[in-house]
Amino acid sequence: MPRSLVHFLCLLFLSTCALAQDESGAGWARFRGPNGSGISKDKNFPTTFGKDKNIVWRTPVRPGKSSPVLTTRHIFLTASSQGKLYTQCFDRKTGKLLWERSIDQPHTEVTHRLNHEAAITPVTDGKNVYVFFKDFGLVAYDATGKLLWKTALGPFNNTQGLSASPIIAGGSLILVADQWENSYVAAFHLASGEMRWKVARQESESWGTPLVHQRPGAEPEIVTASRGQFGTHLARDGKRTATFLGLANTIIASPVLDEDTVYVLGYGVEAPSPFSQRTERLDKNKDGKLSPDEYGTDPVLHSVGRNTGNRDGIVTENEWNYFANKVLGPNALVAVRLENGGARQLWRYDKNFTGVIPSPLVYRNILYSVRNGGILTTHDAATGQVIKAARIEGALGGYSSSPVAADGRIWLASEEGHVSVLRAGGEWEVIAVNDLGEGCYATPALAAGVIYLRTDEALYAFASQAMN
Repeated sequence: MPRSLVHFLCLLFLSTCALAQDESGAGWARFRGPNGSGISKDKNFPTTFGKDKNIVWRTPVRPGKSSPVLTTRHIFLTASSQGKLYTQCFDRKTGKLLWERSIDQPHTEVTHRLNHEAAITPVTDGKNVYVFFKDFGLVAYDATGKLLWKTALGPFNNTQGLSASPIIAGGSLILVADQWENSYVAAFHLASGEMRWKVARQESESWGTPLVHQRPGAEPEIVTASRGQFGTHLARDGKRTATFLGLANTIIASPVLDEDTVYVLGYGVEAPSPFSQRTERLDKNKDGKLSPDEYGTDPVLHSVGRNTGNRDGIVTENEWNYFANKVLGPNALVAVRLENGGARQLWRYDKNFTGVIPSPLVYRNILYSVRNGGILTTHDAATGQVIKAARIEGALGGYSSSPVAADGRIWLASEEGHVSVLRAGGEWEVIAVNDLGEGCYATPALAAGVIYLRTDEALYAFASQAMN
């Protein structure tokens, strides 16, 4: 067989594998659906819904913050309770819990209060489900709940706890583990869980889930956004193909990709807070240092004590200043164009994004970003020009869930359980605000006219028409 034909067939195979998670997952197989876009091509989703309106079913769930992912028949979630890490499978039509499996939690990573042992969203290839628990590693089950394999990883070392979800690319399960030190991206065999490759990354901590970029006729690349920089790796072997400096130092939101442009938002610290602010509050023995019994489960001080100076767990002023300088950086929303194995900035919007957790959304040439207080800002995706910035009346408060879109509508869920529905566009309008009366941190899944939404208490299916 000619070498050129072999090369073409390899590229075709890799391209098919890269897209499989979207096609075989019935439209929502990973965090935020098709390639993390948050966009469904389906229609007829309900605008108004609740416990007594346009509800198909409601099923109680165990504690967790991961978002639902779908196959044609099933819904997968993760949860944790009493030292057990759970994977749950529900019937998509009825909401019935079909099975749940658990593994023991061998260690506990100190995390931010908004993080959780089961905050990371699983991924499915349309049949099996692949789960990452930061307090264990990777686990895979088939559609019946049979354990396929498990691969222990960690313990990890991240001031707020890891939160990047696994994805499928190039026929492998891809995991990005950006931490205080020894960051890496790795690929695991879908059938066995064996590590195919592992590449060290110079990036420090980040929390966003990666994307897949696929140029016509080229190999799929893994797109990452991390502390201060953006990067791409070949899905085949992890080889670094591009680096772009200039991002914010705290990247919690996941990047989004629109054709060849990646949009990343994050925040930094313009001036480090003085150590005295913490000693005044926590230094019980007034020795000018903070010991583990004084700072307790504070995730930042915990990491500083473990990773700076002599790493004895005690935080001194010099060690605190070392950490504070690491997070110095800009607040910015940046648009980066991927081209010819490199990357260049298209535009940037310098604004205070402190505390922004939801990922941005690019829909019909408009970029949407939401922040605490229910403040929604729209930009022209091509130029970055601000079109509108206003509060979503009736849905103020905190936001962890990321916006999703379909059929000219935007859905946003607040931490208080207010799900607003907007008419899409630069001059967006609120159509409805639906109060579920339950906390919500997970991102909704949209497929076949049905909204699948996880709250603190239950998993819901909402539809304006009968489900087939």
